[in-house]
Amino acid sequence: MNASIIKHDKVVVGAQYSSTSSNTRSQTPNGVNYYSNLNQFTYRELKLATGHFAPECFLGEGGFGSVYKGWIGRNERISSRPRMGVPVAVKTLNKEGNQEHKEWLAEINHLGALQHPNLVRLVGYCIEDENRLLVYEFMPKGSLENHLFKRRSTPLTWAKRMKIMLGAAKGLAFLHEEAEKPIIYRDFKTSNILLDSDYNAKLSDFGLAKNGPMGDKTHVSAQVIGTQGYVDPEYVMTGHLSSKSDVYSFGVVLLEMLTGRKSIDRKRPENEQTLIEWVKPFLKKPGGRFCEVMDPRMQEQYSKRGAYKAMKIVAHCIYRDKKARPLMSEVVKELKTIIDYNNDIPSSPMPSPLLFKVLHDGASSSNSSRHVGGGSGANKCGPKIGSSSSASTPSTPARFKDSPLNFTPPLLSPNPPCGGNPLDVVDGALIASYWSI
Repeated sequence: MNASIIKHDKVVVGAQYSSTSSNTRSQTPNGVNYYSNLNQFTYRELKLATGHFAPECFLGEGGFGSVYKGWIGRNERISSRPRMGVPVAVKTLNKEGNQEHKEWLAEINHLGALQHPNLVRLVGYCIEDENRLLVYEFMPKGSLENHLFKRRSTPLTWAKRMKIMLGAAKGLAFLHEEAEKPIIYRDFKTSNILLDSDYNAKLSDFGLAKNGPMGDKTHVSAQVIGTQGYVDPEYVMTGHLSSKSDVYSFGVVLLEMLTGRKSIDRKRPENEQTLIEWVKPFLKKPGGRFCEVMDPRMQEQYSKRGAYKAMKIVAHCIYRDKKARPLMSEVVKELKTIIDYNNDIPSSPMPSPLLFKVLHDGASSSNSSRHVGGGSGANKCGPKIGSSSSASTPSTPARFKDSPLNFTPPLLSPNPPCGGNPLDVVDGALIASYWSI
């Protein structure tokens, strides 16, 4: 990547926009936008809720601080003792500098105004003396990163992988095209995709999110910031940030889902450390086979037609020219058709998670999250999952145009596992025609 990129120490400003629906807002002296749907907790309440931030309640590290499991009262107003009441995730702010506070502020001022089934819900916050905390709904299945890359995790089925990616795509589509003002997420990656008990995906960690271009503007200028391996190369080179930067990151994560490999993995051989560079030769060469790049943990228990179409979506999303990348609403539409192919999946059982070390040797259990840098009420939630309310499509702003997503070429027929069947050969020329980064 460009040598001018540095680690995550750039400024992220808090969002300033009107609330949606009943989330009334006013400005407080400390810079926090007051939203009627958010609860303000005392530090003592959250300390009690997490058992004094007990080690056994520690969940992990978030974008700007440690995250603990806690419990609050069922009315979400009064904290409860540990393991009683409603579970929540409590994120604490690292007291290291101004940047972390700005990300904390941005998180409140974005999630306080936005509601959608595929965005994690912010329950409340605490701002007391030097203490800054956020309280979220608890996501029992944790992050996608843990399910995809931990050696002993149960392998995700093909159906679950596509369900998760569809949910994440809906979340991005809402931010880009349906929110009262467009939002660029700017840090789309597996660790920021959280899963509920039914594997519904929700986007979390909005500390780097930024207001998108308005009207006919195609981008906003911003210092380069994001996570290495997911950042749009055009954004890196120009500093021009747009919704298509998120689309690029989505393509990288979808490729991770297909291959079971990290976007960057320093523990692999040198020629395999960068996922995109590793996978391109397999898909460009005549006779390249999906079985050579697909996650071996699935043991070929996936729809060949669906995998082929998903790889085409990846190629579109990471296209070098951002104007040729699709809208997230287009990606949502195509992912829905992939889910319709689930009947093509062979009926063999999934492998034991203990086989992962043998099947996929070289994948590490931890993903580096190094950061790099250089309306109307009808829009409140967007169309609900499974709803047909999205049938009426609003006029497309100029900033979203020039986004061809053409899947008219016929797809491969369903076919058995790799072993000589010519139908299992990827149409390398078709994929390579898009794969031009």
